[in-house]
Amino acid sequence: MHKHLFSLPARMISVSFFVVILTGTLLLMLPISNKDGVVTSFVDALYTATSATCVTGLIVYDTYAHWTIFGQCVILALIQIGGLGLVTLTSFFNIVIGKKMGLRSMHLAQESVSSLGQTDIAKLIKTVIMTALIVELAGAALLATSFIPKYGAEGIFISIFLSVSAFCNAGFDILGREGEFCSLMNYNGNPVVMYTIMLLIIIGGIGFIVIHDVLEYRKTKKLTLHTRVVLIVTGILIVAGTLVFALSEWNNPSTIGSLPGIGQKFTASLFQSVSCRTAGFNSIDLAAMHDDTKVFSSILMFFGAAPGSTGGGIKITTLAVIFMTVVCVAKGYEDTIIMHRKVDKNAVYKSLAVLVLAMLVVTATTAGIIITMSQEYNVSGVDAFFEAVSGFATVGLSVGISQTAPVICRFLLIFSMFVGRVGPVAFVLSMAMRPPGSRKEIIPEGKIMIG
Repeated sequence: MHKHLFSLPARMISVSFFVVILTGTLLLMLPISNKDGVVTSFVDALYTATSATCVTGLIVYDTYAHWTIFGQCVILALIQIGGLGLVTLTSFFNIVIGKKMGLRSMHLAQESVSSLGQTDIAKLIKTVIMTALIVELAGAALLATSFIPKYGAEGIFISIFLSVSAFCNAGFDILGREGEFCSLMNYNGNPVVMYTIMLLIIIGGIGFIVIHDVLEYRKTKKLTLHTRVVLIVTGILIVAGTLVFALSEWNNPSTIGSLPGIGQKFTASLFQSVSCRTAGFNSIDLAAMHDDTKVFSSILMFFGAAPGSTGGGIKITTLAVIFMTVVCVAKGYEDTIIMHRKVDKNAVYKSLAVLVLAMLVVTATTAGIIITMSQEYNVSGVDAFFEAVSGFATVGLSVGISQTAPVICRFLLIFSMFVGRVGPVAFVLSMAMRPPGSRKEIIPEGKIMIG
């Protein structure tokens, strides 16, 4: 076996996630993690640990009803580690203690935060961690104004848990005390909770490169192409999602139709649009949504958040590159041009690879759910597709399949969540037997007709 195989950044990142998931699984299996004081099954613990580490939010048990404070703390730690990345956290602590980063460590850290390469990686790592801590603490403080009056001292932990989960786009909550699997359905009339959660989701979802770029704007007086694309596409998707949710569900009495007043209906529509960007919280009954809304939600989830963020999906920059490639081909251009800038062909090829691999994973997972659950559990194709996309895009929105899914479906979703968090291309590269670019061959050119 090649001596450099274990030094591949993609492989090291994949292994780090696997180690965290396995550790979390073992901790969640302990009787101390279960409120009944018994061992949680390996599959259920693995599913929960994978969902938390991959910041997904799909759950087998209600987080409050099943897990003790110890178990909830384990899940919270997995969310934080999974959202920021074990490599990123390790790099930060090495920087804090003054350990100098070698070229290999720098390359690994750049890959972990999806750096564009030209940024001071040590400074970027500090920005990532400090931004996360400041935003999460600020979010917790805002949420505490609602939860401390309601739950007393216990409201502090609820606020911290929700803030970390929202910023990391995880979708886990400990509000099951108000009704199992209720998520934020009781808070449509609480603007502080709803808009704080939305803001945390958006900040976590735009990516640390964008945050760093925006913070540096006072000095540089310019934003990179990447940042401009992320901000513009994010805005477009949020607005479009809000309009579609409102138009489709406005009169549905089982979702937003029963909410009092235009304000709550608008807030619920906006919240679902934002949450579909890989967050996984819900303020309405998702299973009761119209099928067309579920399909549209699946599309939003599939697009996901930005690279280098706490979110998943194929990433909105991938969407932008593919869309503009089609536009440029239609105009007769030889290159992909975005905002008067030529996009590197490698980025175009990678975008197409991500799209195809993602579609394969989602299709396989959907097919597996349909085959194993369509008859006995009466699962529709739309619901199977919704759950499959939610797993791959590490969103965590569920129509109830995860709670009843047989073992084979859970393993399919576990695999889907892992690939979605690591990244389809990174996962494939981590499985490669040769390092990228190690094979040098002279290949003759061939002609093939397209279209």
